[in-house]
Amino acid sequence: MSPTPSPEDELSGTEQPFVQHLIELRDRLLYSVYGIALAVIALAIWPGPNGLIDLIAQPIRAHMPPDAKLIAVGVFSPFFVPLKVLMMVGVLAVLPWIMYQLWAFVAPGLYSHEKRFAMPLIIFGSLLAYLGIAFVQFFVLDKMFAFIQGFTPASVAATPDIASYVEAILSLYLAFGLAFQVPIVVMLLVRFGIVDIVKLKNFRGYFIVVAFIIAAVVTPPDVISQLALAVPMCLLYEVGILGASWFAKKKPAEDDAQQDA
Repeated sequence: MSPTPSPEDELSGTEQPFVQHLIELRDRLLYSVYGIALAVIALAIWPGPNGLIDLIAQPIRAHMPPDAKLIAVGVFSPFFVPLKVLMMVGVLAVLPWIMYQLWAFVAPGLYSHEKRFAMPLIIFGSLLAYLGIAFVQFFVLDKMFAFIQGFTPASVAATPDIASYVEAILSLYLAFGLAFQVPIVVMLLVRFGIVDIVKLKNFRGYFIVVAFIIAAVVTPPDVISQLALAVPMCLLYEVGILGASWFAKKKPAEDDAQQDA
């Protein structure tokens, strides 16, 4: 026989059929798609696909000859590349909404004290993702292209293809957006009791090595972009330890409050 649920367990009796979970997942996915569609429509009106292309092309255009432009080698690149950028920016614009839908899907299976810190982590995670992307756009790309263009011979015209350029910066956006989630991962590991603060501090030296290995794999083969990813990851690891210390102090108080209730 299955054990009788504890009367103190607030989740007992809230189980739903598997089909109900699928319906809920479908609804959350549809809400996310609706949000992306609205963002894409708004961005298509202003600043428009061409305006977005001009924005993301600024870092490399700043290090090209004054009259030089990015080229479109593919036959359909002038149409598909701006559309791809429009979709990408639309997803980024509603990232908090997408993360909220993910939280809303798993929220019924969370305890009250877990729900209280879920929303702050969603907001904090979205801000960190935006910070990582902004860091790429306004610092990393400028320094990286200045470094790369410095090796271009005078007899060579540096006119990159717009499709390859967009692919490169998309991979950097994704890499930095995920890498800047290090504090969230660290705090969740401590919150759910997988590791403790002492182990995190002892792992600090190993994490520095891991950060530089990740940076070497996911960034272009230049020193600037590798350092620009590895160094923030190490700093954010320390931020995660500080946040995890706060969680570790708060959790015993919550456990005592639940026992008294």
